[in-house]
Amino acid sequence: MRPVVGSGIAGQPGAQGTGAGGGVVAGTLVGAIAGVGLDAVAVERLRALLARRPAVADRLFHPAELAYVARQHDPVPSLAVRFAAKEAAMKALGVGLGAFGFQEVWVERVAPGPPALHLAGRAAKLAAHRRVAQWHLSLSHTAELALALVVAERGVQEVSG
Repeated sequence: MRPVVGSGIAGQPGAQGTGAGGGVVAGTLVGAIAGVGLDAVAVERLRALLARRPAVADRLFHPAELAYVARQHDPVPSLAVRFAAKEAAMKALGVGLGAFGFQEVWVERVAPGPPALHLAGRAAKLAAHRRVAQWHLSLSHTAELALALVVAERGVQEVSG
């Protein structure tokens, strides 16, 4: 079994980085993390925006997201956490607002599995350019705050020694 990036301490077996002699330690896996993004959204702030301008939901959210939350008694916390995921994905890709449309990144939940991040259009092209092979997503929300953590993972390449 090969070590994974980030396991161990730098300079020790299984760690990413350099050994005592310099260079990359043979047998380690390198290049796995392309980026990390974290975002928080105030639920009541999004609620106020949607109350003032209901049509903004169609600009910010993918139809699959709107269909998912339509079944809920109060869809706003779920929308807030999905909006946080979109912004966290932008951060994980190292870009800001305007790099791609909000509907080009969306969260889908297929029970009983975890939520999954999907990309299309410019977002997918940017991820391919950054060699992102897999996304990791963690979502959490309360009545007040929605949080999303996104990790973009590159294809893993083993360094030969």
